[in-house]
Amino acid sequence: MRDMTEGSIKGHLLSYAVPMVLGNLLQLTYNAVDSIVIGKFVGADALAAVSTANPIMTIVILGVSGLSIGAGVLMSEYYGAKDETTLKREFSTTILFGFWTSLAVFVLGFLLSPDIIRWINVPSEAAGLAVTYLRIVFVGFLFTFQYNLWTAALRSIGDSKTPVAFLGFAATLNILLDVLFVAFFGWGVIGAGIATVISQALSALLCMRYVSRHIKALQVGRGQWVVDHKLLAATLQNGLLTALQQAAQPVGKLLIQSVINSQGIIAMGAFNAVCRVDDFGCIPAQSIGHSIMTCAAQNHGARKRERVRQTFREGMELAVAYFPIICVAILLLKRPVALLLTPTGSTEMIRMVVDYLAVKAFFYIMPCLTNAIQGFFRGVGNMKLTLYSTLIQISIRTVLVFLWVPQMGIVGEAWACLGGWSAMLVFEYGYYFKTRKRLYEML
Repeated sequence: MRDMTEGSIKGHLLSYAVPMVLGNLLQLTYNAVDSIVIGKFVGADALAAVSTANPIMTIVILGVSGLSIGAGVLMSEYYGAKDETTLKREFSTTILFGFWTSLAVFVLGFLLSPDIIRWINVPSEAAGLAVTYLRIVFVGFLFTFQYNLWTAALRSIGDSKTPVAFLGFAATLNILLDVLFVAFFGWGVIGAGIATVISQALSALLCMRYVSRHIKALQVGRGQWVVDHKLLAATLQNGLLTALQQAAQPVGKLLIQSVINSQGIIAMGAFNAVCRVDDFGCIPAQSIGHSIMTCAAQNHGARKRERVRQTFREGMELAVAYFPIICVAILLLKRPVALLLTPTGSTEMIRMVVDYLAVKAFFYIMPCLTNAIQGFFRGVGNMKLTLYSTLIQISIRTVLVFLWVPQMGIVGEAWACLGGWSAMLVFEYGYYFKTRKRLYEML
């Protein structure tokens, strides 16, 4: 556990963010393995099916992440205020509500998978495989939901290291099972889906067992598993706004995906590859934003106004320092990455990926800045600001994609990202500088 109400702010931010970066990279690694193995051992149609299903699951999982973040902010405040009783009741409320919610989402997702695939204009040659893969990963969602809630509780009390161990186990197992089921058994997308479900289930169960046995602050007795309706209302007020904000991005991306799909199988495969790279590129910025959120929330709960202000300032410095690292890395590695993430011999697909990354590499300063300020506003409880700014960003990006991709190919989507991020940046920082005096006085 890490008490961020005392000691070096920058030290806390770094110590918290680095394990989160590693954990999120592991998460993306075992998600990307499906695409790599399928692309190499099955073919373009199967790769297109997986790339189509992934944005749909991203919407659902980020909705879960929104609830986790909303609950995590409250738990961080109670931990910072040293109110262990309310912390445990909030944890109990979140876990029980999350269980029934995940069950409802699973049933709906499984039944509606064929309709969802039809709505987003998946080409007929990939549609059947996409439905099969989507239904399998909806099974895994039952475990993903619980994993997100339990690890959010750990992170709320400053422990960002333990979840990395479970993700490391899951990533390794997923890679091994992918190779076994797809490359050796020849099960195609079904094998990739089953491998993902097994790894997600085991990591969730191990996390739950660890917290129940070893984390005293989160140990809830048998008779203490209750839903506190007052806390649930506060959690939903925070969580639903954040869930909408988290889900808005992939909903827009589904619309973007429909435009990409209309460009054909090669463009779909290339866009899947660049999205994988984009996910890796943005993860450290998102992790820094999450560390800012937790530190600000703990100090908000402890009523330490100056440390909240310092969290914003020093968090921004870390976010900006990350940009040149990711820009240079992508420029140097764009072609090897394209070769890794595309089927062997796909010359045109490789060219699309390289051209896209050569442009996008220079734009990553934007998510560095926007994730930092969004983490700060979440930490002080202003979820509406993060929702509004994300809606602005994804709306502008989506409109520009509809205008530019038919003319420029998938590179038009990179320029559309810049347009959306720029509008988001103006809105967020304009609001901050206009209201910062009143904001800090209210803490």
